[in-house]
Amino acid sequence: MSRFRFNHMELTLPKGELEARRDDIRRFYGEVFEMEALDVPILGQTGLLLRTDPETSQFLLITEQKVHVSSPGYDHLGFLFETREEVDALREKCGKWQERDDRVELKDYDDLEAGDATVRAFYVRYLLPIWFDVQTIEYAENARPAREWRYS
Repeated sequence: MSRFRFNHMELTLPKGELEARRDDIRRFYGEVFEMEALDVPILGQTGLLLRTDPETSQFLLITEQKVHVSSPGYDHLGFLFETREEVDALREKCGKWQERDDRVELKDYDDLEAGDATVRAFYVRYLLPIWFDVQTIEYAENARPAREWRYS
């Protein structure tokens, strides 16, 4: 079986909402997650591409559509970070944003212990129709999976 990894996700907003929110989306995801925001022509409109890393092909594409995504539950996309400290620092950044912009939604979780792994996580949502699960997985000594994505 072939191996694959995340490439992109397109999120659709109602007509007019991307244009009304573009600068705020660009600022939040740029400042908090250090995503590069690019205006891209696509399907007769200017979409917003949020790239996680200029050296990879991972990105979120935000467009406007008559029929758009709606996610009233806790549907989410997971962002995996290397350390607990990174997750905690991002939670702090999101909290500071929330203090000045009540459109930032946060959901905190207690650490989840599952066997030899502990997941440290929180959810954040800002002006997009899904939550982002910001997490790290800490493994007990000698319990790391045989295959995992790692930055080098």
